[in-house]
Amino acid sequence: GNHTLLTEFVLSGLSSRPELQHLLFFTICLVYTMTLIGNLLICMVTMHPTLHTPMYFFLRVLSFLDISTASVVVPKMLRSFLSEDRSISYAGCVTQLYCVVSLAATEWYLLAAMAYDRYVAVCSPLRYAALMNPRLCLSLVLLSCCSGNVVAVVQTAWVFRLSFCGPRRMNYFFCDIPPLIALSCTDTSRYEKQIVSATALVILTPFCLVLLSYARIISSILKISSAESRHKTFSTCSSHLTVVTLYCASGTLIYLQPKSSNSQDSKKILALIYTIVIPTLNPLIYSLRNKEVKAVLIRVM
Repeated sequence: GNHTLLTEFVLSGLSSRPELQHLLFFTICLVYTMTLIGNLLICMVTMHPTLHTPMYFFLRVLSFLDISTASVVVPKMLRSFLSEDRSISYAGCVTQLYCVVSLAATEWYLLAAMAYDRYVAVCSPLRYAALMNPRLCLSLVLLSCCSGNVVAVVQTAWVFRLSFCGPRRMNYFFCDIPPLIALSCTDTSRYEKQIVSATALVILTPFCLVLLSYARIISSILKISSAESRHKTFSTCSSHLTVVTLYCASGTLIYLQPKSSNSQDSKKILALIYTIVIPTLNPLIYSLRNKEVKAVLIRVM
């Protein structure tokens, strides 16, 4: 009861070595620029009349989420490379955590919706237009956003009910659940169990739905007589499956052991993957393997 509560936190960043700060600044700045350009191009290209299908509508929303996720994390991190002041206020930390969790959870549910879209397209092509109508697509996106916000409100409220009275330095580059739990001076065993349950709900459940959809999709692809058609269908679906696998691997490894202090550096690398690297790769994964997107992009350019 005599502890002094913290009013701000200090983010250690990616590295504490002074000689690496400028190199890291230019590298992250380059990656962030590529993220913005790539995803903005996807948003612009998928507005083309020839690409007004549910798959490209979901892809446009995914690009918007990627831009938002990177923009919540990267600007503060870039500032820390060039300044000795790496502090973030209590309110700023609350806001950043809420935004990161909300965007990540929304993206997970959206990826599950995209898997359902591919399932309908491959397994019920004659009913695709009727089933995946604009109203359903918009409903799936809104449901993903609402679910993501609910998850973010609950997780943020849970984390900041804890008392932070010890060291204020986080071995991380943004406010996230694992480093905040590590700073708490109260018993977090109950919350650690809750975060494992939340991980199963937000990451593993959509991932299982995606795998179920793709099991049915692969079964249908194998029945296609034309080798060229099989290759084209599988190529379209494999792009989405690649993104889902990257998200699942990085997300589960970070949140299944939230207070494992021995793995904070590895968790930093995994967090870097899902907040910065994957948003940069998404436009490449979806566009370079898609002839329709490349054709429209060339036309637009």
